[in-house]
Amino acid sequence: MNPVIRGVAVYLFVYVIFRILGKRSLAEVTTFDFVLLLIISETTTDALIGEDYSLMACFVMVCTLVGIDYLFSLLKEKSKWFQITSEGAPLVIVDHGKPLVKRMEKSKVDEEDVLEAARETHGLERMDDIKYAVLERDGTISIIPNAKDKR
Repeated sequence: MNPVIRGVAVYLFVYVIFRILGKRSLAEVTTFDFVLLLIISETTTDALIGEDYSLMACFVMVCTLVGIDYLFSLLKEKSKWFQITSEGAPLVIVDHGKPLVKRMEKSKVDEEDVLEAARETHGLERMDDIKYAVLERDGTISIIPNAKDKR
């Protein structure tokens, strides 16, 4: 199979898998997650290279992967729809101290994740102290404290 086609296929497959996993799974990488990423990279190497271990095949594969990544970045700049589809949008997961459970479950975020972010950024200890918690596109949680608790 053509190395460019293999490169595009593997890139798209890995891209879709990581989008399915969600924001939080990539935001805080554990030791096991890191090992899993190394295993995935080793596995995809075989699919990318195939039987051709030549230097030229390596160059073609690197150019293909970087090229498709660059193409995606251009599409994100030109199309708001593509950007939201590929990266997601910020999502309110706590509204005036009330966890929005369905959104949190879909995003694989639990109350402890929100409270941890609240403690780290504002020293807040209770959900009632949080006006809004927003799951950002990069997987971090932004906390907006209630007005009485702002520092």
